[in-house]
Amino acid sequence: MRKLYFFFFILFTHSLSVSSQSDAEGKNRFKFIEIKSNYGAFLYSDNSLGQSGLLDQGYGAVSVKLGWQPTDPEGWASRYGYPSYGIGLYSGFLGDARVYGNPNAIYGFMNFPISGSHRRNVFSIEPSVGLTYNLNPFDSQENPLNEAIGARMAVYFNIDFGFAYKFTRELDLLYGFDFSHFSNGATFTPNNGLNLYGINLGVRYHYNASQFSKNKDPFTDDVLPARFKRPSKSPRDKTRESAISFYVAGGASQRDQDQGTNTLFGVFSAVVDYEHQFNEMHGITGGIDLFYDNRLRQIETSERPQLGAHIGYDFMFHKLAVKFQIGTYVGDDKGKGGFFMRPALRYNISKLVFAQIGLKTLNGGAADYIEYGIGIRPFKW
Repeated sequence: MRKLYFFFFILFTHSLSVSSQSDAEGKNRFKFIEIKSNYGAFLYSDNSLGQSGLLDQGYGAVSVKLGWQPTDPEGWASRYGYPSYGIGLYSGFLGDARVYGNPNAIYGFMNFPISGSHRRNVFSIEPSVGLTYNLNPFDSQENPLNEAIGARMAVYFNIDFGFAYKFTRELDLLYGFDFSHFSNGATFTPNNGLNLYGINLGVRYHYNASQFSKNKDPFTDDVLPARFKRPSKSPRDKTRESAISFYVAGGASQRDQDQGTNTLFGVFSAVVDYEHQFNEMHGITGGIDLFYDNRLRQIETSERPQLGAHIGYDFMFHKLAVKFQIGTYVGDDKGKGGFFMRPALRYNISKLVFAQIGLKTLNGGAADYIEYGIGIRPFKW
């Protein structure tokens, strides 16, 4: 907890110093600080996790966030209802700490308001993605009971369906329901993962960072607005575009028989996609995949490549795109099942080059491996 508060203090003081140095006179810069507690239980991805009784105590956590509220009516956020975004730190416990550890996570989040700006009680959807650490991984000698996580670090994913009640000029009361997932993407086994669901309660304090450069007198009546009032309507971008993209990715993963060791095998993907963008927010994709998996040691090297085909949907905002693809193998699936999925996050470095991280799955939902890749979009029309 001391690390959590120290991290929060550094973010807060840095935010104030940057604002005081760079804010123009009279320009509003809306920010907020949030603290939230989480309580809940587990959805078991494997029957053995439920039968062990090690997770019967449920979970608890506290998170602290520092957020920014964009306000530019000509900027990217105006087309999405002015979502806020920021960074946070999570600290909690998962059932028996001797088996699973006490996980911490650092993550980025984006809060999309759904209710109208005139409402006092606002509903929003907030996805978060980050990195979890301080886990106690499976070890055949030291920790054989942990059948959920095989590594000390994992990906943290959370989606919150929450409400913010505008209690005062600066303060929101927060409550909602959320779902969290911890997984290392089968980089190390076992990787049944941990799925958490529960309720959350908290408070959010809004402030205008420009106040510190405008008037530092703590007793002044010359006060800037503390929070941003979203316009009732947002402009829509109707840009249409088609493109051909090329993407190559690699990763490392482990076989089930190697769990508890540091033995890893290289895995690779190559994708050619047709992409159609309906507007600034929505798009569809379709293409072919070439996979190569060195874990298939029992198969001759020349026979390890697999061919696949997929279709998908893209949700885009600013320089990021959240991608979801579903596909199948052409020919022998080599024991990987009838279809696969690829949820991924893309960052557009430029109009030509992008970086992407995704999760390729086995026969639907089980993790196969994490892809780390780079691509180009050379042909557009």
